[in-house]
Amino acid sequence: MEFIIDKIPATPTETPGPRRPEWLKARIPGGENFSRLNGIMRSHQLHTVCEEARCPNMGECWNAGTATFMILGDICTRSCGFCAVKTGRPLPGLDWDEPRRVAEAVDLMGVRHAVITSVNRDERKDGGAPIFAETIREIHRRVPHCRVEVLIPDFKGSEEALDIVLEARPDILNHNLETVPRLYKIVRPQANYQQSLEVLDRAKKKGFVTKTGMMLGIGERTEEVRQCLHDIRGVHCDILTLGQYLQPTKDHLPIDRYVRPEEFKELKEFGLSLGFKHVESGPLVRSSYHAERHV
Repeated sequence: MEFIIDKIPATPTETPGPRRPEWLKARIPGGENFSRLNGIMRSHQLHTVCEEARCPNMGECWNAGTATFMILGDICTRSCGFCAVKTGRPLPGLDWDEPRRVAEAVDLMGVRHAVITSVNRDERKDGGAPIFAETIREIHRRVPHCRVEVLIPDFKGSEEALDIVLEARPDILNHNLETVPRLYKIVRPQANYQQSLEVLDRAKKKGFVTKTGMMLGIGERTEEVRQCLHDIRGVHCDILTLGQYLQPTKDHLPIDRYVRPEEFKELKEFGLSLGFKHVESGPLVRSSYHAERHV
């Protein structure tokens, strides 16, 4: 059973800001099926970005046959201003059994669309790309009917690392721009806007379905978002997601504003007019929300 709540509960340590509007509603995950799926994740010692990022759609997505697995550990080498994942220095080495465990969990959970993402592993030249590739192969081998989407980091611009992932033939190559160029220094201080566009461009030129996403309400202006959408279509990206930024703790960037559903709808229509094949746009949209419907 899932319970609808009027507002997403504010984190107790969240910085005071604009009051949360009534349209921000979420479902509290629960029930026997959710408990079963959660048990599978724990027994396989796996992480999900659904939990790490405190996603409000976790119960809905899991019950729809979509899950987002976070590989390469739960410690990220970067310190993005919006992200709730722990920052630090990961343990050395890679867990080569992780791809098998992910594929087994995908099978047991009945997942039809698996999204594989990761922390950043900037201490490694390959950024952990070989684990991405092996995870794709394991899922394709064990659950051939399951579509595999990878939500990758920028690998510090390494074309070699990107090629390692692409050689495993993911069904969708996703890399999020997150925000407008002006805000990169505070939102994604170790990233580069043009470098992220190049990741999407390289994947598209190699024949892959590409996807990206942005958060709104973190200080951007509407005209900047529209320019980003032009840039993204300029590299022939296929799928776009737009959602409301929600501050995970007081130590993260504050919410600048709550974007009204009407504005999300207008941006969806604008994106479709530019030629995106699919645009998922709304306050509670996250990169993997309704991912099973995007292709």
